[in-house]
Amino acid sequence: MRVLLLGSGGYLGRYVAEHLLADPAVQLTALGRGDDADVRFDLSSGSPGALTRFLNAVHPGVVINCAGATRGGARELTRQNTVAVATICESLRRSGCGARLVQLGCSSEYGPSQPGSSTAEDAVPRPGGPYGVSKLAATELVLGSGLDAVVLRVFSPVGPGTPAGSPLGRLAEAMRRAMQAGDGELKLSGLGVQRDFVDVRDVARAVHAASLSAAQGVVNIGSGRAVRLRDAAAVLARVAGFGGTLHEVDAPPGRGPHHAVVPGPAGPPVEHVGGAAGYPYPDGCGSWQQADVRTARDRLGWRSRIALEESLADIWMEAACRI
Repeated sequence: MRVLLLGSGGYLGRYVAEHLLADPAVQLTALGRGDDADVRFDLSSGSPGALTRFLNAVHPGVVINCAGATRGGARELTRQNTVAVATICESLRRSGCGARLVQLGCSSEYGPSQPGSSTAEDAVPRPGGPYGVSKLAATELVLGSGLDAVVLRVFSPVGPGTPAGSPLGRLAEAMRRAMQAGDGELKLSGLGVQRDFVDVRDVARAVHAASLSAAQGVVNIGSGRAVRLRDAAAVLARVAGFGGTLHEVDAPPGRGPHHAVVPGPAGPPVEHVGGAAGYPYPDGCGSWQQADVRTARDRLGWRSRIALEESLADIWMEAACRI
């Protein structure tokens, strides 16, 4: 199976590439902006004609798109997440390769969910920010393209390589600094939100399964279980061997999700990890999100395998190496 992987240098793309390379039946070609790509090409600025010529030369059976941006202004997110996908769809339509498209979407496309509920693929999307809007627009382009295509809506990916700016990445870094400084107390805010965490290596397995399947439309990829950030923090403290106290405090007025409180005479700063009551979570999904994963089970034969504790242990191992 010839596979063209877009975005192999990103957080998800690296693990998708690693998983596919372990399959002797896969002939993988990586296309992207980085030096590690087999072919350098910028999806957000490259022309559909140029990509079409490349598709006709390589003639892949599957195209997997892991490329995109998670940060930036609305214009940049639209360019990287929406315009790029428009280029892919148009190139595949022009090409004679007939490749199947596997597009990686995200749970931010759904927006906030009712606490206690599981979000199924037929839920009406209501993204809460420009990132979710840009990814939803990409999904709609794929679904309306007429191509043999599937969109995997990935919930909250975790595991080795977790970006330092993500809630669990910030939590691990805060714990590392506390242990390095010998602090016996770690003050945290924004731990009340609940998210459906799925290991990045399980996501890679799902991409592989989707490549081989006939599934079309949208498929949720998650664990099917919401976990409160404060519970994840407790697990991380255990695997890290942090013997101090995790002290949860309320977020201060006027502070957004990416700020830490400046330390005062009372002690160390308050590390703002996620969203608190009345404060937005960075992904625009409110206080709760949990995937209904029955479609992934029934149509892909996939379910998550890696427990959150293992994912957190791997996150900590990387953070600890920076001590």
